[in-house]
Amino acid sequence: MAQIWHSLTVPWRALPARQRQILTWAFSILLPLIFPLLDKTFNWGIVNDVTDVLVLVILALGLNIVVGYAGLLDLGYAAFFAIGAYTTGVLTWPPHHLEWNFWIVIWAAVIVAAFFGIVIGTPTLRLRGDYLAIVTLAFGEIVPVVMRNLGSVTIGVGPWRLLSNFNLTNGVQGLNPVGRPSIWGFKFSFDPTPWYYLILSIAALVILANVRLQDSRLGRAWMALREDETAADCMGVDPIRTKLSAFAIGASFSGFSGAFYAAKLQAIFPELFKFNLSVMILCMVILGGMGSIKGVVIGGMLLQLFDRVVLTQTTIFARGVGQALHISPLATIDLSLWRWFFFGLTMVVIMVLRPEGLFPSATRRAELHAAEEETPQPAESG
Repeated sequence: MAQIWHSLTVPWRALPARQRQILTWAFSILLPLIFPLLDKTFNWGIVNDVTDVLVLVILALGLNIVVGYAGLLDLGYAAFFAIGAYTTGVLTWPPHHLEWNFWIVIWAAVIVAAFFGIVIGTPTLRLRGDYLAIVTLAFGEIVPVVMRNLGSVTIGVGPWRLLSNFNLTNGVQGLNPVGRPSIWGFKFSFDPTPWYYLILSIAALVILANVRLQDSRLGRAWMALREDETAADCMGVDPIRTKLSAFAIGASFSGFSGAFYAAKLQAIFPELFKFNLSVMILCMVILGGMGSIKGVVIGGMLLQLFDRVVLTQTTIFARGVGQALHISPLATIDLSLWRWFFFGLTMVVIMVLRPEGLFPSATRRAELHAAEEETPQPAESG
């Protein structure tokens, strides 16, 4: 097997590095563009699933700014996703008689999500480590509860009322329907292909923004704070303002995802934004490699491939074996119910064997292994 792989890769490795880089970029751009055509040709029927995966990848790229670049542990990131989705729902739900254009609403969702990133960040970013994680976890739990209880809003002083029993979020029933985008007379419907290209465009925009931020002065300031906040402060980096920018920009990416998700799903409910969504996104960042754009994208794809394809196909296979061998527990097993066990086991293995992730950035790998390399080796006895 190794000889076959070697013979297949020899022509590739024989190419100049510049040509290999150009071909890699060309393949990376061309494959997503023609994917719906391949899906239709081979009858895979997974364009809709890939679209949903890209929504989570964008969320992971936003969380990567907070966790990977700035080193801030955020366990309630799904709250900003909910804020972006509900902003879209409130501004396009027919009973509110607003029905704004989607292309305006999506930027409104970005701004509102970034605003709440600043709101939650201002009083909490003086905290560090576990305390910050606990506060963000609480924020992530509070937001769905607030959305659930804003079905009847009354604002007033004494007998005067600005709002009286105003149905803002429609409570546990959620907002349905949510406005869909249209462009040049074309209205997005249930065909998954237009939605795929829309989220692909948003993902390309988010990746480009991440690349620019990574090499910018602000990006270097985030990484300096992550490694040593005291030293960065002494070098002129304002810790609070720099952390706030990480929270705001990371939250703004979730606004993009939330607006798209609400429009595509056509209905949003508080139950869609539970704590396990934040855990899923954090697992994608850790698996791929914190601080690595390529790693987060590939890691997110792999995790979702395992969740949506591997577990499903393994369940079908296990049930077939159980029915053939007349083993009742195996014939009725559903491995998708064990997804969080497998995710947790994967995270334990990754943190023990490869703490930098599967596809880490060179900087992150060097940082994690610096102490190990500097450890003096025992002298050989004579």
